[in-house]
Amino acid sequence: MKQVLIINGHPDKQSFNYALSEAYIKGAATTNAVLTQINIAELEFNPNLAFGYRKRMELEPDLSDAIDKIKKADHIVWIFPMWWCGYPALMKGFIDRTFLPGITYQPIEGKPLPKKLLKGKSARLIITSDTPKWYDFLIMKRPLIHQLKKGTLQFCGIHPVQVTSITPIRNSTPDFREKWLDKVFLLGERLK
Repeated sequence: MKQVLIINGHPDKQSFNYALSEAYIKGAATTNAVLTQINIAELEFNPNLAFGYRKRMELEPDLSDAIDKIKKADHIVWIFPMWWCGYPALMKGFIDRTFLPGITYQPIEGKPLPKKLLKGKSARLIITSDTPKWYDFLIMKRPLIHQLKKGTLQFCGIHPVQVTSITPIRNSTPDFREKWLDKVFLLGERLK
């Protein structure tokens, strides 16, 4: 049975991102997949990697639980907003504190690249923003996607990583949002 983990990176429970998470979960619930969920805003942890990689911080119980869910998952769905061409600070802190050496990758003495400890997993990024897709692609060169997809997930062995961009959210109509909820439901139904 496929293990699917849905990670919501939006700090506001009233956000459209939470509706998107629910739509994906409802679609995936029509399959025989085992579903787990992490709403980063509900976790209790220090998002600051206080010592960098010099000294390991003790993991809070919520982070230990999150790491177990990440390791068990076959497919990880990240749902979050793009703010200032990046993702929310709390989500960055979550990644800093969970995607650690020995947990998601293992440095190899004398080698520039590590052993990837999350091989065999796939991911989907569902990103909401107000930035037009053409501007993010042509002018900004997609920094968020490079950072999360290539710099974190693929660096740790997760492949393929598919991307769904939903824009613009600000001033979007109820019809626009409903259509996207339907599309995300279908992604869940297909476990993509």
